[in-house]
Amino acid sequence: MSEDLAYTVRLLLPDGEVELAVRADQSVWDAAHEAGLLLPYGCLQGWCLSCAGRVVEGDFDPSDALRYYEIDKHEGFILLCTAKPRSDMTIRTHQKVAMQQHRLRHKLPTPRG
Repeated sequence: MSEDLAYTVRLLLPDGEVELAVRADQSVWDAAHEAGLLLPYGCLQGWCLSCAGRVVEGDFDPSDALRYYEIDKHEGFILLCTAKPRSDMTIRTHQKVAMQQHRLRHKLPTPRG
């Protein structure tokens, strides 16, 4: 995959929207950080759910996350710290609690902090 390939990622924040160019080899969180945007984070390894978002449209590669399940993707959840875009995307940020509830419903490991 070319490092020059970039996708447009629109983030739906609690207080507005922002669009970012995110390289195919870059996590959404890293691109937001480079653009000066402060998004929630904890471990930056795809484990703690602090950076959770919900995909409105688009596709991504979640394979760098330490703990991510197929049902997470099926339900639209994304861990911004490790997910890399595979298309233009729209993502609702700040979804930690919703992802925790989803994980609990499905009896999956769920960090509580």
